[in-house]
Amino acid sequence: MQTAARSLARSTPHLRSLAIRRSHTGPSRDSEGTSRTTHFGFKTVPEEKKETLVKNVFDSVASSYDVMNDAMSLGVHRLWKDDFVSSLKPGVKGPLRCIDLAGGTGDIALRILDFARENYADRETSVDVVDINGEMLKEGYKRFKKTMYHNTPQVAFIESNAQALEQFPDNTYDLYTIAFGIRNCTSVPDVLKEAYRVLKPGGTFACLEFSKVTNPLFNMVYDQYSFSVIPIMGSILAGDRESYQYLVESIRKFPSQPDFAQMIVDAGFATGGMHEGKGGAWRDLWGGIACIHKGVKV
Repeated sequence: MQTAARSLARSTPHLRSLAIRRSHTGPSRDSEGTSRTTHFGFKTVPEEKKETLVKNVFDSVASSYDVMNDAMSLGVHRLWKDDFVSSLKPGVKGPLRCIDLAGGTGDIALRILDFARENYADRETSVDVVDINGEMLKEGYKRFKKTMYHNTPQVAFIESNAQALEQFPDNTYDLYTIAFGIRNCTSVPDVLKEAYRVLKPGGTFACLEFSKVTNPLFNMVYDQYSFSVIPIMGSILAGDRESYQYLVESIRKFPSQPDFAQMIVDAGFATGGMHEGKGGAWRDLWGGIACIHKGVKV
């Protein structure tokens, strides 16, 4: 199945996507038969509805996503992504087989391929760009049509769910990346479990995500900006206040740096010590507004 996905996505001039089969269609329930719930921003919703709600958000913002990221972060998200990819040094030990989850717009994949080529003359590293949202994948495909990687074996665009990568075999990838996407998934533990499965032994899991600001005064200013300014920007630039309100709320609901690091360990990955900085399991960017987490499959 995965071979078919690769050949379709890489050999045709149009975006091809493969939808996964869902393992169940009914409501998710716990051991006592009660329907499980999760968060959608600050709202509590049935677990089986979150995927559709998130899909609606990204259908709405897909065409303006990069513009809004520039506006919300004053362009800093580009520096964070550059830092994220350069910290991974793709190509330094030879070509890598990479998978980039929630990577529809292609900006992480493009950075990986450019870094490997420009720094190590590597034209064999490849990236499978995987996203649950077809509209986001279309935006990434349009971006790659303008690059030297278009219609080459170095990139593929595949529609799939990070929680159930059924068409991808075990022990396939050297590098798994996910940037600003894992907080939108219904079950973060399931995403981490699948990441561990598809990585080769010794492969790296790397996540860039918004996180918890550590300085109380800075956090107060950041909260005021997030809840007052960003939704208004959504209204002005994208005509969509509600989606950007959700994006702000989803950041606040994501686990703290230590809690997320523990989830990565619980999935089976080896990390640094449970602290920030050199030798630690995570590295804060801009005081914790964003954070890079890494783990190695053992």
